[in-house]
Amino acid sequence: MYPWGMDLARMLEKCEREQWSVDDLDWSGTPRAMSAEDERAIVQYFTDMAGIERLAGALFEEQQRRAEDPKLRRIFESFVKDELRHAEAAERLARFYDQRRLERYEMSPSLVRFAPHFIASVRYLSAEIANAYITCGELILDIALLRSINDFVGDAMSERAMDLINRDESRHIAVDFHMISYYGSQEYLDKLTEEPRAPLSQRVRALWSFAHVLYYGAPFFRAVFFKPMQVVDPTGRRMKEAIKRIQLLSKKPSVRRSRFIHVMERVQEYYNESPLVRSLFGRAIERLMGVDPELISKLYTDAERERAARMSYDELAAEALSAKLA
Repeated sequence: MYPWGMDLARMLEKCEREQWSVDDLDWSGTPRAMSAEDERAIVQYFTDMAGIERLAGALFEEQQRRAEDPKLRRIFESFVKDELRHAEAAERLARFYDQRRLERYEMSPSLVRFAPHFIASVRYLSAEIANAYITCGELILDIALLRSINDFVGDAMSERAMDLINRDESRHIAVDFHMISYYGSQEYLDKLTEEPRAPLSQRVRALWSFAHVLYYGAPFFRAVFFKPMQVVDPTGRRMKEAIKRIQLLSKKPSVRRSRFIHVMERVQEYYNESPLVRSLFGRAIERLMGVDPELISKLYTDAERERAARMSYDELAAEALSAKLA
């Protein structure tokens, strides 16, 4: 047991015990009747989902490379397998629902453009920044996108696959929160002070890749996350819940030690509290944050913030996981 939370041996055992195969599912059924418009939307959602899952696999592969604890390396290795399996399941679901062959489906161009720069930025940027982005993406994917798509599909085949995918994603989020806790620990901060500064060439590559993430990030999130959510979750309830969980996590005292989190938090505060800043720099801030204006606003109450600050990371992870089932 680590002083900042998770029993990695138990988590590793769970990761290995809960492995499954796409072939375990019965693909012999027939999809529910649906309109041509719904069929197009559903097949495109699963096509993009396959790309998102492969991107997540590449990110976990980078975390596996960086992990020093052998049990943590094996956990991330299992996560890579999970995400590749999810991608295969999404591709199979796309083919399953592509009944009328109405068009040729390809991944969203914004996803294709964004993915290599995001992977590069995770490779070159500091571990805590990379993990912050990974955690945010997993929360949006798990709490909002996957469950909303599954509800929209409204079919037994999707339900069976998504139940297994969500079980895997629950483990991912639990470990994401564990890593957030670690990167805010005094042990990690002490370690950072002992590390030599990265070579100039590496710092330039990091800035270059991160600049591309910022440039391509907003179109990616809009096309692959927010635009589909307007269809499958028109009230915006689940997306706001996911963003609220991200905001509350950023309010933990140890998380706020991160200079990156601190800067992003101040930018958000200026955007919400200063009409002048919003007027002059609103579009740039929206691009930096990668979300729509309504999701930059404060989505939690002061009581929720104070409660989150007192909670452990395990408790916050458990509450985030319960939110996706609400």
